[in-house]
Amino acid sequence: MQQLVECVPNFSEGRNTAVYTAIANAIRSVPKVNVLDISADPDHNRTVVTFVGTPADVEEAAFRGIAKAAELIDLDHHEGEHPRIGATDVCPFIPIQGVTITDCVEMANRLGERVGQELGVAVYLYGDAAKSPERKKLSAIRKGEYELWKSEVETNPARKPDYGPAKAKSCGPTVIGVRPFLIAYNLYLNSHNVEFADKISRAIRFSSGGLRFVQAKGFLVDGQAQVSMNLTNFEKTAIPQVQEMVRREAAQYGLMITKAELVGMIPQKALMESAKYYLQLDGLVMEEQVLEYRLQEAEDEADSTPYAFLEAVASKQPTPGGGSVAALAGALAASLAQMVAGLTANRKKYADVQEDVTEVLNEATTLREKLTLAIAEDAAAFDAVMAAFRNKELSASEKEAQVQKATIGAAEVPLRVAQLSHRAAQLAAKVAKIGNINAVTDATAGVLLAQAAVETAVLNVKINATSVKNKALVANWQQEMTTLTQETAVLVQETKAVAAERGGFA
Repeated sequence: MQQLVECVPNFSEGRNTAVYTAIANAIRSVPKVNVLDISADPDHNRTVVTFVGTPADVEEAAFRGIAKAAELIDLDHHEGEHPRIGATDVCPFIPIQGVTITDCVEMANRLGERVGQELGVAVYLYGDAAKSPERKKLSAIRKGEYELWKSEVETNPARKPDYGPAKAKSCGPTVIGVRPFLIAYNLYLNSHNVEFADKISRAIRFSSGGLRFVQAKGFLVDGQAQVSMNLTNFEKTAIPQVQEMVRREAAQYGLMITKAELVGMIPQKALMESAKYYLQLDGLVMEEQVLEYRLQEAEDEADSTPYAFLEAVASKQPTPGGGSVAALAGALAASLAQMVAGLTANRKKYADVQEDVTEVLNEATTLREKLTLAIAEDAAAFDAVMAAFRNKELSASEKEAQVQKATIGAAEVPLRVAQLSHRAAQLAAKVAKIGNINAVTDATAGVLLAQAAVETAVLNVKINATSVKNKALVANWQQEMTTLTQETAVLVQETKAVAAERGGFA
């Protein structure tokens, strides 16, 4: 399963096409990121860009978008209907597939630290990434908007950012966070009086005693009253519930809904659940009765061969290269350990090792996810080194510092791959000894793959280490690499012997 993260940054510019197009193009400059939607609203003076990709690619694309927005947007000359505090007003990560909330929180922290250090932009973390309860809600961070933040950030301790300097800049701060999928959904009324939209918004939003997981505010857009909403958990408060409550509240004032509007993307499931409600298809089983779901299921089951990755490795491009392949080998090693543990769990024949097998199963699952992430992370680390070398806007000393930082990062990724792969070898070796005897060769294959991952990753660390000036750091790396290589080699020999004995081919 490919790991996918969605990112939906909101930029404080919806009128100047050149500006928001430049920001979107900065995001698109990360090759494997898929920009799904660009929604610009001149009344709100705000643009929402929706893009997806692997965690490493999405993280890099978010940084490039934030950097471009900080360069092009001046909040001292910005006005619009929507509340805002920064050029990149908010940048949330949303786990979509094969990624956890915890993974996204780690992404938010890495991005926040980088934005603060490299761009000098103040960063606040919100949602599931918040470092304190009072910053969990975006509205709390954005209170008073840019103007109040600008006047307080350097003197009010409560305004101290999580990353970056406590310094007023015309690009404002950036709020980075993690949240579940949010649907931005607006309903228009047959009135030009925004007071009606405000009253309805107060009635339906949770903070005023309305529906859970609904945020709402009234606006006047193109001369029409609009109930603007964020639905933060459509599975617990469904769209039809919201729609019907707005309809009833509007009827009190002799009004009706004239049209609905989506800003950004919406999950297919949300639309299907709405269809079930209004068509009264209570017994509809979407996975079995909706044609597209059945076709997708058949497609997913048809072939799991990673053709795209193999073609990418075989191409003339330098990434993905050996480092990414090492991470893949490590992920496969962890997958085999997970498989053998799964074939052993809950089997009466292996009742005496169930606790150990369950531990292997759980840890191998986590290792596989981390090593899969590292496939893209290794390529991104190499690209960062190349970008540092090509940056013509830096002085010689600045370029040297940036190149050194990027090179250290390009060495630390494969070092982490070697460490994770060594652990995968330990798990595979363990289930080779105690796991389902019919899968002993699969466990052994896991150990061999883990060794290939360790050895290959170590090569990548060594080649990068030749350019690193911090010799003490390099010495620590060398000691760690020697230990990992030697211990993994021992595991290979021991597991081969176990396989021969248990498999009966000694």
